Amino acid sequence: MHKTLVKPLVVGLSLVLLAGCATSKNKADTNYVARDVSTLYNAAKYRLDRGQFKIAAALFDEVERQHPYSPWARRAQLMSAFSYYMGRDYTQSIQSAQRFLSIHPGNKDAPYAYYLISLCYYEQIADVTRDQKITEQALNSLGELIRRYPQSRFAADARLKVDLVNDHLAGKEMEIGRFYERRGQWLAATVRFRTVIDKYQTTTHTPEALMRLTETYLALGIPAEAEKTAAVLGANYPGTKWYKRAYDLIREHAPSA
Repeated sequence: MHKTLVKPLVVGLSLVLLAGCATSKNKADTNYVARDVSTLYNAAKYRLDRGQFKIAAALFDEVERQHPYSPWARRAQLMSAFSYYMGRDYTQSIQSAQRFLSIHPGNKDAPYAYYLISLCYYEQIADVTRDQKITEQALNSLGELIRRYPQSRFAADARLKVDLVNDHLAGKEMEIGRFYERRGQWLAATVRFRTVIDKYQTTTHTPEALMRLTETYLALGIPAEAEKTAAVLGANYPGTKWYKRAYDLIREHAPSA
């Protein structure tokens, strides 16, 4: 998945390294030692810059723990979420971002926190043969970002991802519908294909769903509905292979003169 909007945010969310701050390279960084806030924060940033995401996240968490009332703590919360995200620890990233939002709901970086949560779900979307709970969570979190911050820099990317998620969910419905159709369970198949048309009509799966509906209506013995569906397919997707197949089916089942 694309991370083009995420990585540049590090610059905006991080404080400039202060001259003379400690940047120890040894494992002592992650041990509990009471340190001033700038030293601790910059030790975390040092680890993050070198791709040591797990250590960075632990150190950002330590900033908040040792200095909970410092302005640095607020930044560290979000940087912790980012570090977990970069380390593909999506569960921890979501928890850190949600914690940030619960404490600072009106903060200027709230849109980014919502975006991080959305990315964590989005990047876990499995193929259409598996359970789609994560896909639904991605869709819900992307939708919340768009509703809350429609003019934010993240909303446009979220809208693109919503289209991709819907296409994915439609693909799942098609896969189940075809499964039922192969087994002659025409009514169950019809329900799935209708879901694609009613709920995901702007996706790439709609033409095939209309053709499959034509098949299932004919198999159920309701040719009038099949003809209506084929007509909709022809009106919206003329010249496609799906319309040709639907048209041939209608001709095959037409009563002899």
